[in-house]
Amino acid sequence: MTGPRNFIKVIEETGSGHFKAEIYPQEGGRRDTHRSKEIEQYYRSFLWSLVFTIPIFLTSMVLMYIPGIKDVLDSKVVNMLSVGEVARLVLATPVQFVIGRRFYSGSYKSLRRGSANMDVLIALGTNAAYFYSVYSVARAATSKDFKGTDFFETSAMLISFILLGKYLEILAKGKTSNAIAKLMNLTPDTAILLTLDSEGNVISEEEIDSRLVQKNDVIKIIPGAKVASDGFVIWGQSHVNESMITGEARPVAKRKGDTVIGGTVNENGVLHIKATRVGSESALSQIVRLVESAQMAKAPVQKLADRISKYFVPLVILISFTTWFAWFLAGKFNAYPKSWIPSSMDSFQLALQFGISVMVIACPCALGLATPTAVMVGTGVGASQGVLIKGGQALESAHKVNCIVFDKTGTLTIGKPVVVNTKLFKNMLLRDLYELVAATEVNSEHPLAKAIVEYAKKFKDEENPSWPEARDFVSITGHGVKATVRNQEIIVGNKSLMTSHSIAVPSDAEDMLVEAEAMAQTGILVSINGEVIAVLAISDPLKPGAEEVISILKSMKIRSIMVTGDNLGTANSIAREVGIETVIAEAKPEQKAEKVKEFQASGHTVAMVGDGINDSPALVAADVGMAIGAGTDIAIEAADIVLMKSNLEDVITAIDLSRKTFSRIRLNYCWALGYNLLGIPIAAGALFPSTRFRLPPWVAGVAMAASSVSVVCCSLLLKYYRRPRKLDNLEIRGIRIESSSDIMHGN
Repeated sequence: MTGPRNFIKVIEETGSGHFKAEIYPQEGGRRDTHRSKEIEQYYRSFLWSLVFTIPIFLTSMVLMYIPGIKDVLDSKVVNMLSVGEVARLVLATPVQFVIGRRFYSGSYKSLRRGSANMDVLIALGTNAAYFYSVYSVARAATSKDFKGTDFFETSAMLISFILLGKYLEILAKGKTSNAIAKLMNLTPDTAILLTLDSEGNVISEEEIDSRLVQKNDVIKIIPGAKVASDGFVIWGQSHVNESMITGEARPVAKRKGDTVIGGTVNENGVLHIKATRVGSESALSQIVRLVESAQMAKAPVQKLADRISKYFVPLVILISFTTWFAWFLAGKFNAYPKSWIPSSMDSFQLALQFGISVMVIACPCALGLATPTAVMVGTGVGASQGVLIKGGQALESAHKVNCIVFDKTGTLTIGKPVVVNTKLFKNMLLRDLYELVAATEVNSEHPLAKAIVEYAKKFKDEENPSWPEARDFVSITGHGVKATVRNQEIIVGNKSLMTSHSIAVPSDAEDMLVEAEAMAQTGILVSINGEVIAVLAISDPLKPGAEEVISILKSMKIRSIMVTGDNLGTANSIAREVGIETVIAEAKPEQKAEKVKEFQASGHTVAMVGDGINDSPALVAADVGMAIGAGTDIAIEAADIVLMKSNLEDVITAIDLSRKTFSRIRLNYCWALGYNLLGIPIAAGALFPSTRFRLPPWVAGVAMAASSVSVVCCSLLLKYYRRPRKLDNLEIRGIRIESSSDIMHGN
């Protein structure tokens, strides 16, 4: 009804022009600003922690060996409490409780939900080190002969390194969703708005913010500019590069009446377009929403990580406590030589360090990142290749697919059927026949109906002819249509429709149907007042490369099946051409879904590839529904994967990408779990008796952060995904095939 430009105008005209109004900044920025805020917070926290941690590290590890400074640090404040210890206590406290506050709140939230996460481990580890050190300071202040060391550097360095790890991790994770940022940037910043008079002549033009474009606005698109919103051409002709949305490399010719997509690039002519879908309704916004929700959706495999983490943290706490207790007892009962204990600590402190190291190195964050980062990168890469994958569930199911069910019309075939032959059995003009048939079929959405109406226009010599009125129109899904035109009952459809209306099919018509089927054409019967008058033969050419796609799928050990509402003869000849062995013909929409369920029951993981409203039940029933992008909105809504380019080879890209993503997830899991299986024994001191090698807690913290960052980087390598090489040759051949088929059909 209205739009932002009207609101701004009304506001600015109110109150004698005192008000100023402008449109709110990009909504896509909300997530980005949240992420950049988070990045900034971690960066600031890390810098502040360094400000305190570096002096702690220097006073405990470096300055102790410099004469003069050592004497100052060792000088006593009260009893055995030295200046160095007081300095470390003062510096470590803000790191522990102010900078490390996020770990306390994270632990509290996690424990309140009845689970334990990495924050719990960090809080326990750092608190153990900090409070033992406070105890040591308190003892030194109250005793005249207590000799103890503090661990303030352990807790401060741990928090610093974990914050650094988190900062690097969020930076890397930001890169995983670059796909959305790229999509967002497709819309132009400005648009040229035209004002037209009643005759459609341009009165004025002005440059406006593209977000102020409203429905029914007329926009001028100059060569080289991006199309500002979805709409249709009302004047001019040009070629538009739609590759950024559909992935289709060749520019598409546009003239009056053709639709254009916002974000695509106008190449050579000037176009005037009428905006139809603006803002969040536009194709680009819907794609962005799809990709966003896909990246946020959990893959079922993620549940495994969640389950492991649930038991993992309590187990780590137990192992950590056991480690500390075992080393403590060993020290108490002199089970190892005193020479093993480093000079700066006693056996209790050594045991405590082993315990803390175990707790820190075993953080399950790498495990938690293994799946979501790979899914984010995988779905982003898919989007840039014209394959929209709606989340982890679809990705996970696609890599298991071993059976693909193809619809015929618009999926295996181009989906633009043309009438190639008409046979009349009664003396009447073709013009009169097509007028009656078109009047009946003009109400149907079926591709074959559209082909008949298009063909009928040739007898009228006009772009939008008016057909006689059709009353009592009925569409019998999967069979045909009937209506009353000029007081005659017209039935147009297949043989079973005629039989169900008790209409006899003459033998001539039967022969014509058989002949059409043998040539992969669809025969359609026309009856007027209960008598078969004509047979129309309609042909729908195969999509370029369909045959190669089926043979590549065969080499990938994936079975191909064709399910169609068309008759068996036509279906079989198309199947022979492409190399599909199993054919199910004359299937209604609900039967397509039943067939999919039958294949699933026999142990197959089934993908359904379709484009029409009649395919949506089967798309939902399949393990993975793949909608051809040029298909209907309902099919796209019902599908798990949308193939934007409408190319069959993208079925292979989708399956290959999901297989690659899943091998990356498995690699991430192996890395994260293997890392812990190796790291925990080393941190617990397994190598200490033989090599004297131990991991101080701060080193364990570095190692833990490194494992998370390496998992994210491993996922990021998916960005360099290339689709299978076989498909590149196919595309080169595809252009050649397509151009020759275009010539054949006079396109």
